[in-house]
Amino acid sequence: MSNEAEFTAFVVDRAPALVRVAYALTGDQQTAEDLVQSALAKAYARWSRISGDPEPYVRRIIYNDRVSGWRRQGRRPELLMAELPEAGPAYRHDQDTALRLTLRQALLSLPPRQRAVLVLRYLEDRSVEQTAEVLGCRPGTVASQAARALKKLRELVPELDDATAVEVLR
Repeated sequence: MSNEAEFTAFVVDRAPALVRVAYALTGDQQTAEDLVQSALAKAYARWSRISGDPEPYVRRIIYNDRVSGWRRQGRRPELLMAELPEAGPAYRHDQDTALRLTLRQALLSLPPRQRAVLVLRYLEDRSVEQTAEVLGCRPGTVASQAARALKKLRELVPELDDATAVEVLR
């Protein structure tokens, strides 16, 4: 199979999962799709040199690009609004949907690094060491960030326990 055919098969098979992870990191579908598209373009340029399973390589590009984006974003001044936009109309949701929306809002309120730690640790089921390696920090930092993030989520969504959170995210 040619490199192009291999790459195309990989994209068709794994792109939805990559977009889900990117969405969990960004909280925005279009930003997630852009992040995955950029990562896939970088991976394609090096496709012939990737040995073994290419998915971890592409995911690492996604995480690195997102962390770089947070760093760049930190240098830009925050845009302040005089008034908050009005909330959309309230709809009736079943409990699972309402819980997903509540959890999504709670996740988006977390700092980006804490959100990344939760995505890697609980959505992707990575170890503390693997998460630290992907994020370029120490395992102790991962543990403390995860503890802080979970504490904040418990405060924001008291009806949510850890097992429910992981299931709702999937």
